[in-house]
Amino acid sequence: MSNRVINILVPIISIIIGLIVGAIVMLVSGYDPIQGYIALWTGIFGDSYSIGNTIRQITPYLLAGLAVAFAFRTGLFNIGVEGQLILGWLAAAWVGYAFELPKIIHLPLALLAAAAAGAFWAFIAGFLKAKFKVHEVIATIMLNYTALYIANAVIKKLSDGSFKTERIHETASLRSPFLRELTDNSSLHYGIIVAIIMVVVMWFILEKTTRGYELKAVGLNQHAAEYSGMSVNKNIILAMTISGMFAGLGGAMEALGTFQNASIKAGFTGIGFDGIAVALLGANTPLGVVFGASLFGSLKYGALNMPNAAGIPEEIVSIIIALIIFFVASGYIIRVVLQKLKKKKEGQ
Repeated sequence: MSNRVINILVPIISIIIGLIVGAIVMLVSGYDPIQGYIALWTGIFGDSYSIGNTIRQITPYLLAGLAVAFAFRTGLFNIGVEGQLILGWLAAAWVGYAFELPKIIHLPLALLAAAAAGAFWAFIAGFLKAKFKVHEVIATIMLNYTALYIANAVIKKLSDGSFKTERIHETASLRSPFLRELTDNSSLHYGIIVAIIMVVVMWFILEKTTRGYELKAVGLNQHAAEYSGMSVNKNIILAMTISGMFAGLGGAMEALGTFQNASIKAGFTGIGFDGIAVALLGANTPLGVVFGASLFGSLKYGALNMPNAAGIPEEIVSIIIALIIFFVASGYIIRVVLQKLKKKKEGQ
C-alpha cells in the first residue's frame, strides 16, 4: 500500500466512520438513520436549487478557511477571522450602497474595501504580536468582540434605527441572473469564482514567491529566520495582514452576494470560527481547504433538510455533523493504523 493510496483512504475512511457513528446516535435516539442520511443527501444534491445553495454556503467557508490556513502556515493562529470577516462585510456593504459607479469599477472597489478592512483589523493583532509580544490568540479574541460591537454601532448609525444598511446597488452585486436561472432561483452568486481565485493566490504566494518562502520560514523557526537575515517582525505583521485580507473577502461574499446589505448582529456569524475547522480538515493547504470547505458547507446546508424531511431534531443533527467532522479531523489515527498495516504486510 503506497503513501499515495493511504492519503486517499484516510479521509474516505474517516467520513465513513463518522457516518456510522452518526447513524448509531440516530438509532439510539429513536430515529431512522437511513431516512436521515437520505434527507441529508437530498438537502445537498437533491436538485439544482439545493446544489446552488450548497455552493453558496461553501463560498464564505472557503475564504475563512484560507484565512486561518494562511496564518497557520506562517506560524500564527488567527482566531480573529470572525471579527475581520464582520468588518469586511460592513465595508463591502457600505461601499456597495454609498457610491454610484459603473460595475467594472464599483464591484472591484467593494471587494477591495472588504479586503482592506479585514487586513487592517488583522494588522492590529500582527503589530501587537511583533512589537509588544502580545500573543495573537489573546489579541484576536478581544478584537473579535470589538469588531462586532463597532460594526453594530456603525450600522445603527447608518441605518437610522432600521438595524440594517441600505441595499447595495446592482453595480456592486455579485449576484448573477444566469446562475440563479441555472440553479432554479437559488442564491448562488459569482463569489465562488472570487473564492477559487483566492485559493490560487494563496498557493502562489506561499509556493512561488520569495516572500512566501520567508513567511513560512519565520513560521517554522523565528530564530533561524532572523539569523539568516529575514525580518521576523515584518513578516509576522505581513502574514496576519494577508490572512485578514482573505477573511475580509469572506465578509464581502455575504454582503455583495447573499444578503446585499449589512445588519446588526446579536452575536457572531460563526463563519470565522468554522474556518478553523475547515483549515484543519484541509491540512492548511489551499487545495485541502477547498475540500474542507466543501465538506463543511455541504453538511451545514444539507443538514437543514433533516428536521423537515426525516423529523430529526436540530440538536441531533448538530451532533451528527460534529461527529463526522471530528472523525475527519482525527484522520491521523487512521493514518497510523494504515501505515502499521502497510509495514506488517511488507514484513510478511
